[in-house]
Amino acid sequence: MRAGAAGIRAAIIDLDGTMLDTVPDFEAALNGMRADLGLAPITQATIKPLVGKGSEKLVRDALLLDWDAARVDAVFDEALAGYQRHYLAINGERATLFEGVTEGLQAMRAQGLRLVCVTNKPIAFTLPLLDQKGLAPYFERVFGGDSFEKKKPDPMPMLGACAALDLPPSQVVAIGDSSNDAESARAAGCFVLTVPYGYNHGRPIQEINSDGIVSSLLEAAEQISAHNHTAK
Repeated sequence: MRAGAAGIRAAIIDLDGTMLDTVPDFEAALNGMRADLGLAPITQATIKPLVGKGSEKLVRDALLLDWDAARVDAVFDEALAGYQRHYLAINGERATLFEGVTEGLQAMRAQGLRLVCVTNKPIAFTLPLLDQKGLAPYFERVFGGDSFEKKKPDPMPMLGACAALDLPPSQVVAIGDSSNDAESARAAGCFVLTVPYGYNHGRPIQEINSDGIVSSLLEAAEQISAHNHTAK
């Protein structure tokens, strides 16, 4: 954390790759969609680097593995609808919590931090998933990839979340697993913490410009507490 900076009063937390390992859900939904179109299944290893930029790009990239852009454009609406249908049918069934998530959220709340979830996942997928995994009660607001006109890495979702909290970005930390989260938060003026176990489009987490890499949300809570102690 940056020395001499303001105290942190809220945390904006990503979902896929930060709180939940959702690649197994993506595998089921994407392969259901691909089967509908006569395509062979793809593996989790292939899917993992594609995750994080929203459903539309995920579906498009999963089809570009086999088809050229013109053919993908021709079937895109059908493919996206199929993907959404398959995803809603299995949403959360295979997803698992990363270690330290619940403990980290509890520790943040115990510090008096306000929590918001900002994800590029559509809100119709996000809300039931958070509820199913017991995470919904920790967050006072939840924003999906279709909650704003632009998705991360644009700063709009972070600025929108700060506005909803009525807090300046300088008093908010964003926690995520990818360059999307960091670039969005940096442009908005928030602190940035990154976790190393997520997706990050297949790139090393060390390439991300952040205020620190934390092994879990629990460690993030500890770093925020230490920062606030020195900021007083």
